[in-house]
Amino acid sequence: MGDTLGRMFRVTSFGESHGRCVGVVVEGCPAGLRLQEQDIQRELDRRKPGKNNLSTGRVEEDRVEIMSGVFNGYTTGAPICMLVWNKDVGSTEYERIRSTPRPGHADLTAPIRYGGFNDYRGSGRFSGRITAGFVMAGALAKQLLGQLEIVVAAHTVEVAGIRARKRNLAEIMENASRDPLGCADPDASVRMMVAIRRAAQEGDSVGGVIECIAVNVPPGVGDPVFDTLEGDIAKALFAIPGTKAAEFGSGFSGSRMKGSENNDPFTVMNGKIVAQTNNAGGILGGLSTGMPIVCRAAVKPTASISKPQKTVDLSEMKDTYVETRGRHDPCIVPRAIPVVESVVAVILADHLIRSGHIERVLKVNR
Repeated sequence: MGDTLGRMFRVTSFGESHGRCVGVVVEGCPAGLRLQEQDIQRELDRRKPGKNNLSTGRVEEDRVEIMSGVFNGYTTGAPICMLVWNKDVGSTEYERIRSTPRPGHADLTAPIRYGGFNDYRGSGRFSGRITAGFVMAGALAKQLLGQLEIVVAAHTVEVAGIRARKRNLAEIMENASRDPLGCADPDASVRMMVAIRRAAQEGDSVGGVIECIAVNVPPGVGDPVFDTLEGDIAKALFAIPGTKAAEFGSGFSGSRMKGSENNDPFTVMNGKIVAQTNNAGGILGGLSTGMPIVCRAAVKPTASISKPQKTVDLSEMKDTYVETRGRHDPCIVPRAIPVVESVVAVILADHLIRSGHIERVLKVNR
């Protein structure tokens, strides 16, 4: 499996949904970064399940343990191992449907790829559960980005076809953090919640779109042509289970514009060259422009639904139906917000170390 992301800030994910634990090992984090478990826990608490009736009934404490790489409150430069233990595990349902792959899941592709030796309980390595490790790495990356006053913030812009109105960064930072769906538009959020509850009552699910914004990223960050900044961010976004599309700036809508509409005119402001618009999403030629980096991830409807779905019985090789009776989110968008932030932060940290903007040993006042 391709379990490592990044070149110099390297994140290796481990664990399965119903295994003993999930976590990450981060190599290449500079020495001298002040870090405590509460810095990681703060981000994990945003992602963990069971916080409201819109999420899965699985309740995990998700209490992080930093096993290595931190001493006397500072990173040492050694690999940092972080994990959370799986406690609220129930695998009976997955034994029942083992031979009837669920549509929309890796239940068919995974055993083909790994000869049937994959851990199928709770979808194993293909579960959204493993993103707890992404968030741990992202929390570490955010601490690192804070050295350059870089802020990464994501919010819900669409659920079940209901779109939120555009908001500025200040409104997003203030409103999204208090909203159950992480939406900065309160009116749209109410309609989104109605749609999610309706789908849940029908035994169904809905998807949506998450937008992520990173501000204060210096210009010229990225490694074209194959390691472009948006290319690496897109790769990281697609590592999140359920992501089916990614776009930057004007994205797909830009393909319907004229060049005169989509191009961002340059101007001088306070002695700096800036763009008057940001259809490029803060990236040109695979390199950051200094404008806010804006990307969006389209998240498909949760594949696990209680409605009967047509599938096959692998043991008898005949058509049949499957019903999923486990504990699942009717919409995974809200819990995916900190995950999107985390993978974007990881890529930015990696590229900023590559470009020399972040030194390998930090100069800090103890």
